[in-house]
Amino acid sequence: MKKLVAYFSATGTTKKLAKKLAELINADLFEIKPKIAYTKEDLDWTNENSRSSVEMKNLKFRPQVAGNLLDINDYDTVFIGFPIWWYIAPTIINTFLEQYDWNGQTIIPFATSGGSGMGRTNEHLKNSCVGANLIEGKRFSSNIGLGELKTWIKDLKQD
Repeated sequence: MKKLVAYFSATGTTKKLAKKLAELINADLFEIKPKIAYTKEDLDWTNENSRSSVEMKNLKFRPQVAGNLLDINDYDTVFIGFPIWWYIAPTIINTFLEQYDWNGQTIIPFATSGGSGMGRTNEHLKNSCVGANLIEGKRFSSNIGLGELKTWIKDLKQD
């Protein structure tokens, strides 16, 4: 079976990491795009009325994903990438996950952040990917080196 790297990137940082990871593990790459793109103002976490702030206050909110569904059954391992928002994955990741049946597949989250860790990410993702083997994810800085990424992948294979 094949591997997939699916990612949501609001500013391009996660996209760079996702491309690097997909190339390293020889995986297909899929961008999770919101139906309505986020603007710089939407992403202003210091403004409690910004779109991202409003969405993250209501964790049941599901932003729509643009594009067609994947044939997820082609993949046994799916890496899911995103920026950390309020110590968890943005709710568009839940939207993406809830579109599929994950029985028997492995999901491995990875995230980018300037300083926040993974927080309660898996706790908030587990109900969106019922049946999957949800592995504890890892947060990377924007300037991650290839060596650190290779080490993470190697350590995952030992699990």
